[in-house]
Amino acid sequence: MVNLNRAATTKTKGQAKRTPLPPELPRTEIHHEPDSTTCACGCQMQRIGEDVAEKLDYTPGTFTVERHIRGKWACRQCETLVQAPVPAHVIDKGIPTTGLLAHVLIAKYLDHLPLYRQEGIFGRAGLPIPQSTLAEWVGQMGVTLQPLVDALKTEMLNYPVLHADETPVAMLDPGKGKTHRAYLWSYSIGAFEPVKAVIYDFADSRAGKHAQEFLDTWRGTLVCDDYAGYKALIADGVTEAGCMAHARRKFFDLHANNQSQIAQEAVVYIQKLYQVEREVAELSPDERRRIRQEQAKPILDEFHDWLTQYRHQVPNGSTTAKTIDYSLKRWTALAHYLGDGQVPIDNNWIENRIRPIATGRKNWLFAGSLRAGKRAAAIMSLIQSAKLNGHDPFAYLKDILSRLPTQPNSRISELLPHRWLPNTSA
Repeated sequence: MVNLNRAATTKTKGQAKRTPLPPELPRTEIHHEPDSTTCACGCQMQRIGEDVAEKLDYTPGTFTVERHIRGKWACRQCETLVQAPVPAHVIDKGIPTTGLLAHVLIAKYLDHLPLYRQEGIFGRAGLPIPQSTLAEWVGQMGVTLQPLVDALKTEMLNYPVLHADETPVAMLDPGKGKTHRAYLWSYSIGAFEPVKAVIYDFADSRAGKHAQEFLDTWRGTLVCDDYAGYKALIADGVTEAGCMAHARRKFFDLHANNQSQIAQEAVVYIQKLYQVEREVAELSPDERRRIRQEQAKPILDEFHDWLTQYRHQVPNGSTTAKTIDYSLKRWTALAHYLGDGQVPIDNNWIENRIRPIATGRKNWLFAGSLRAGKRAAAIMSLIQSAKLNGHDPFAYLKDILSRLPTQPNSRISELLPHRWLPNTSA
């Protein structure tokens, strides 16, 4: 087996020399020749040689090598030399194809395989790619994909309803050699909008300033939980919509732990509200609002009166009192969805987008730095947004990585997951 460590033992003038790719690997030859071999002077050119560059490709369990052969054509009369250009690549003069790069990203951020495990898998396939090399590729892809995430964010902030949530992840503190708690903030377009997108924003804390910086001047309806970090936004003009699922969860836990009859009755009220939501899920916003007003509002009003009545009957400081207070203190936010057909009853839409992160962090162990976390967040944003739009994330990443080097900035939005169409001309 050959190790692809960049710090190869053979050096020329102080620089590391890349180890040649193993000759026993299968090779696919891709020829690049000029469209015309007739010289501008009118003479027929003669092929005098070629340049060969090799890129490492990978399909699960099998390495192959693409041999890019550029024929050299020269005119013997006027000595003009012509070669067909090689298409631009996301890693200039690098060995991985976009297929291999996409595979590494999908394995790490969708299949939750840390790079050291991928190194072992590649080794069993015949070529152990060092973890350091894989990490460098991942970092470069995070930088490459960031303009797409920036374009997606610009579009996201044009929508009137957004979801937000956050989850802890570990980040290495190089000075102390330990990890500390960082956070991955998640934002998505409203669940009822036809455009599906999620953006992850890595930050070194749970401070509310991170949500303020991300949303900036956006002023719409934010569906979120009762975390204090969002309060500054709400005080500055953002409308808060609460999460009924959080309220239900508190009553459910109270009943599970204490067999509370009050909690059980509260859960029944909330179930009735969700039954209305199931009936209006596929309707237009106006129809959804109308039916909510007719059917859900009387249930919610009765639920509020019922909660108020029982709150006077339970002692302050008790678990039951705290559970009821959670809903009563947030009642305006919890009831906001009744008057806006574009607002969902809960924040489950974004919580489901965080679930893959919660699964993955058990395997990632930690983010190496704030910069590495932000690059990972960019990659995960596009992978999960591609899934939301029904795309195969591998096919999506492979295609856009092939097209990004030549895609004009003015047309970058064409590569966003909700607009992407496979390049059929390739």
